[in-house]
Amino acid sequence: MRTAIPISLISLTVWSAITSAQTGPTNPDQNPPPAATASDARDRVLYDSETERVKPLIAKIGHNILLDQRGIWTSPFRMRRQNAGWWILFATATGALIATDRITATQLPNTVDQTNISRHVSNIGSTYAMAGTAAGFYISGILADNHKARETGLLGAEALIDSVITVEVLKLATQRPRPQKHNGKGSFFTGGDSFPSGHAAASWALAAVVSAEYNKNVLVPIAAYSLAGLVSLSRLSGQKHFASDIVAGSAMGWFMGHYVYKTHALHAGHGQHRLLTPPTPRFNPIADPSRRTFGLSLAWGTPAARLKGL
Repeated sequence: MRTAIPISLISLTVWSAITSAQTGPTNPDQNPPPAATASDARDRVLYDSETERVKPLIAKIGHNILLDQRGIWTSPFRMRRQNAGWWILFATATGALIATDRITATQLPNTVDQTNISRHVSNIGSTYAMAGTAAGFYISGILADNHKARETGLLGAEALIDSVITVEVLKLATQRPRPQKHNGKGSFFTGGDSFPSGHAAASWALAAVVSAEYNKNVLVPIAAYSLAGLVSLSRLSGQKHFASDIVAGSAMGWFMGHYVYKTHALHAGHGQHRLLTPPTPRFNPIADPSRRTFGLSLAWGTPAARLKGL
C-alpha cells in the first residue's frame, strides 16, 4: 500500500509535465489574433532580443515560474485521451523500478573507489553547478552580444528552478531514505530525501533547454544528454539514489526543460519565434493492459511551430 502512493505521486507529476509540454499545436502559418496577443501573460517576456537590468529580469523569470508551476500542477485537470498512455506507461515503469530497487542497488561492486569517484562526477549535476552553467550562457551572451546564448541562460535558469520546486515538493511528500540508510530498504514515509533525484532532474532540465536551442548541430544534444546521463548514472553508482529515484528525476527534468523551451519559443504571444524544422524523434506510449503490452513507438517528423496558450 505504501508503494502505491509514491507511484501515483510521481506518475502524476511526470504526466503533468508531459501534458503541459505537449499542449496541442495551432497552425504555424497563422499569426495570433491581436486580442489573444494582448491578453497573453507571457507577452512581455522576449528574452532573445533583450539585455535588462537585474530587477526587471528577475521579476520576469519569477512571473514565468509561477505560470509554469500553475501549468504543471493543474494539468491533470486538463487530461486528454492521447496523454492517458503516458500515465499508464510511467506508472507501470516507476512501479516496476520501485519494486526492484533493493535488488538493483546490490548489483554493482559498490567499492570505496567506485562510490568516491561517482560522487565526484555527480557534483557536475548539482544545482549550484547547473545554475553556474546557465549563468555562464547568459553572461557570455551579453559579452558577445549573442542572443541565443543569453536566452539559453535565462530559459535554463527557469527550467532549473521549476525542477527544484517540483523535486523538493515530492521529496517532502514521499520521505524516502537514501540507499545507505535504514538498511537500504528504501521504504517511503520513513524520513528521507531520496525520491526523486534532484541532480538527475537538474541536469536533464538544462540539457533539454540547451539541446532545443542548439539543435542545428547534432553534437550539442548528444553532448548535453550524454553529460546528463553520466550524472544520473553516477548517482546510482555513488549509492546516493535508487534506480527509480534517478529515472523519475531524469524524466521530470527532461519534460520540464522541454516545457519551458516550448512555452517560451512557441507561445502565442511570441509570434516571431519558430522552432527549427529538421526531422526530430517523437516517442509515443503504447499501453494495452488487456494484452499486457507496454512500450514506446518511435516516429520522425518536424516539430510543431506553435503552442496554444495555457
